[in-house]
Order: sequence, then structure tokens, then C-alpha cells
Amino acid sequence: MKKKIIFCSLLLSLGTVMAQEKKSNISGGFENNSQWYLNDKNLFDENLLPTQHPEQPFRSNSYLFVNYKIKNFTFGVQTEGYYDKALLNLNPKFEKANIATYFAQYKNEKIEATLGYFYEQFGSGLLLRSWEDRALGINNALRGARFVYKPTSYLTFKTLYGQQRTGFEVSEGKIYGFDTDFNVFEALKKENSELSVGFTFVGRNEKTTLVNPNFTNLTYGIGGRFNYSRNSFYASGEYNFKSKDAVVQVKNQIDNNLIKSGSALLFNMGYSKKGFGIDGTFRRLENMGFYSERLANKNAYNDMLMNYVPSLTKQHHYNLANIYVYQSQPGIILNDPSMVKAGEIGGQIDLYYNFKKGTHFGGKYGTKLAVNFSQYHGLSGDYFIYNPQDFQTKFIGFGQKYFSDINIEITKKWNSKWQSVFSYINQYYNKKFITEQYGVINTNILAAEAIYKFGTNKSIRAQGEHLWADADKKNWASLLTEFNLSSKYTVYVTDMYNYGNDEPELRQHYFTVGNAYRLGSTRVSLSYGRQRDGLVCVGGVCRYVPASSGFSFSINTSF
Repeated sequence: MKKKIIFCSLLLSLGTVMAQEKKSNISGGFENNSQWYLNDKNLFDENLLPTQHPEQPFRSNSYLFVNYKIKNFTFGVQTEGYYDKALLNLNPKFEKANIATYFAQYKNEKIEATLGYFYEQFGSGLLLRSWEDRALGINNALRGARFVYKPTSYLTFKTLYGQQRTGFEVSEGKIYGFDTDFNVFEALKKENSELSVGFTFVGRNEKTTLVNPNFTNLTYGIGGRFNYSRNSFYASGEYNFKSKDAVVQVKNQIDNNLIKSGSALLFNMGYSKKGFGIDGTFRRLENMGFYSERLANKNAYNDMLMNYVPSLTKQHHYNLANIYVYQSQPGIILNDPSMVKAGEIGGQIDLYYNFKKGTHFGGKYGTKLAVNFSQYHGLSGDYFIYNPQDFQTKFIGFGQKYFSDINIEITKKWNSKWQSVFSYINQYYNKKFITEQYGVINTNILAAEAIYKFGTNKSIRAQGEHLWADADKKNWASLLTEFNLSSKYTVYVTDMYNYGNDEPELRQHYFTVGNAYRLGSTRVSLSYGRQRDGLVCVGGVCRYVPASSGFSFSINTSF
């Protein structure tokens, strides 16, 4: 803590001295997310649900950051406070108040140098990505040094060294990285098309306390990628290899007898023009969990996660479509004979088509059609579950089915005031392999949404959904009404009802009443209601949230 205060004081002192020479610029922001959890006897009956009312009913997460820029220099600091503790099921390492991150940066046209905390992504992030997402409770910034050199507009070199943030401390493992990106066609002055290639190296060095380990301290990853586009066509690909390392199948337990390498293949291509687009993505992951500390594997908070392996499926905005949401499966399990796995293989296809105005399906204002299909399987191969444990996978081979999602969305504008959206979604969810709980669930979802605009910046949005499920909690119904009274003020009410649960006492309503107000760069919201237990996902990365009931308040502003 003392070192943080001294470092930040030096930054501010240096900034003050430099500010005397030339006018500077200060920017920043503040965010607070608070909840007051209430006792809800129906929701928290200990005989029905395992979730209990927290001992501290009020919890609050606060973030304040300030950036100070003068000439080519930028200095920044972020403080965070968690009172009395962080919101339910966030990383318990987030507690009390402290200086979270700080940095000093110099940047001109060719170089960028950073000391302190920084964020970075190499390629698509399959080997390295550090980022912050407060809704998920993720901040895996690196503390160390980062240097970027751009000798020309078509060539970039990056190098870094650091330790990853975990709570208000940093990881034991040390991370090294190098990345380069070369725009070939720009260098050749070839117009109307683009081709770039890149190379990545990432190393993690962590000492182990094991006696006679069968693995080295250094685990590294190397990768190559390309991006190509010409007119309406585009394609990209990336392959990454991770060196051998000990596998962690059980939390806090390193398996010294199962030492495996990993790999990731990602390919995307598509075609788009006015009124039509098609996009396809294929991905294969094998043993691609990559953490700054080996024992961080299997943690529920994405803590010390070095790479970015989101689920590549459609990100639905409907409530019921997000009950059975897919999570990527990059890890290994061999100690359960009924659930062996070493990764995933699959992909998704998106198709978009706009029916022109004046046609039979387009009508006066046109009609938009969106179709999406995604499906993921385990890796096919030979798995040996008894000593010695091992596996050999096929590079292209589809094993146990994990998940599929077929959905159709039609958006229709009827006149200058009315617009509607109709959706059908079919999902297959292998709960056993995705969440390591028993069961396979098949669902069908119908959803309809209507928006009516009246006056300037005023509208009403109504949404209805129904989910049919053949297992687990069975059928659900959901309604939402939202009033946008101006460009600044919104009021809404929503309810999800699990009316089809086989256990009558668990047929719960999950309702929320809330409002939001925006003035300039400030947004304030207040709501009251229930939160169902399940996954909350942002950009394909998820965290589990328990059932809760109470008031929620948030404020977000920038300056």
C-alpha cells in the first residue's frame, strides 16, 4: 500500500511540475453500483434454495479514475471501494478501499511507453488479453512495463512484462509478451484490398512448490494470424500453440502426472453488400485455459485469466433466451468417467437479408431478416481415465454435443410510429458438460416486441416471451414494458414467471420495477425486484449470480 501511495504521489508531483509549463487536460469518471438485499421468505426458503440472505444486507462497488494529460504524457490512477463487501458472488478479494491501478505513459507518432498498470490484447486474445468489465467483476490489468514501436503506418511491434492484477495485489506468475503486426498490402501500396499478418509470443513464468515437478516453470504460447479483405469479401484466421504444462482438474490441486500442451484454431469469413450479409466462424480449443497462476484454474471469478475465450454464439437480448446460455469449454476433465472432455469444437453462421421497400415482403418501409445457427461439441478422440490418465484427440472430430442454438428474427417497420420484432429460438443445452450438473435440456422460445413512438424522443416498448423446456425448471413466461418519457428519463417493469416448475413451491415470479435518468454524461438508475440465480454474460464471458431480492442503485458519470 505504501509503495502505491508513493508511486501515485510521484506521478501527481511530476504532473504538477509539467503543468506549470503548458496547459494540461484532466479527465475521469465515477461509477457506483449498490444493492440493498432484503429478506424474501419465498425466494430464500432454506428448504428450497441454497442461497441465503447475506449477513451484510448493503453492498456497494465504487470506482473513481482520473487521467491527467500534458503534451505527450498521460498519468492515471483508479481507486476502488467495496463497502461492506463487493456485490454478491464477485471476487472476495475485492474488499474495502484501495488504490487499484495507476500508470504513466508517453506517446508520440512512433512510440508508446507505459509504466504501471496497462491493458493489452494480442490478436483475438486467445493467448493474451487483459481488460476490465465491472459487470462481470473482471479487472486483470498487468502491472509492469509496455512498449509499442510503430516505425511505419503498416508495421507495429509490441513488447511487455508484468504481473497480473488479482484483487488489490498482483499474481506470483510473471508474464512476458511480444507481438507484431504487418500490413502487407499497405506496404506494397496495393489498393482495394487488405492483407495483414501477425505473430505473437506469450510466456508465463511461475515457480512451483512441488518436489520433482514434471513440468518447467515457463509455459509459453506462440501464434500466427492473418486478416484479408477485398471488396465485399473478408476472411481471417489464427492458430495458437501452448507449451506443455501441468493440468489442474480439481480446484487447488496440480496433477504432476498429466502434462499436456494446448492449441486454439479460429477461422472467420464472410461476405456483405447492401441488403445482404453472411458470416461464418469456426473455432477449435484444446486445453486452452491460461492463467497467471496454475492454481487459479477452476476459479469461478475469471481471476488471473490471461487469455480471452468467449462463447461464440448469438448474444440474445431476450430474458428467457439467456437462461440456458453457453460457456466456452477450453479445459480438461478426465477424473469423471461420465464427463471426459479436453476442449470444444464448433462455430456459428449468421445470415442477414433486407427485403427491399415496395416488395411483397418488404412493404412500404422494408423488412429485416436475421438467421443465426451455432453448435458446439467436445473433441473426438481416445480418452484414458485410469492411471496413467491421458488423451489423444482428433484435430477435426466432433464428440459429445454440448450446445446448439437456431434462431430467426424478423424486424418490421409498419409506419413512422410502429415497429415490431418477432423471434423464434431453439436451443439444446447439455447441462452436464457445460456447468458440470446433471441433465440435457431442449428449449423452444417465442418472443415478440413492439415499439410505438409518440412525440419527440418518446416511446413505449412492450415485449412478451415464452420458453418451453422439457427438463430442469420447465416452462417460463416473461413480460416487459418500458416507457421512454424523453431522451433523459426511462421507466420500466418486467416479470419472469417460472410457472412450469415441477415443484409448485418453486414457481417464482422474478419481477423488477425501475427507472433511469440521464443528464449529459451522467446516468442514474434505481430499481427494486428479484434476481434469478444463473449466469450473467457480457460479450460471451459469464459469471454466476445467486438469487437475490432488494433495491439496486447505480450512478455513472464522466468529466
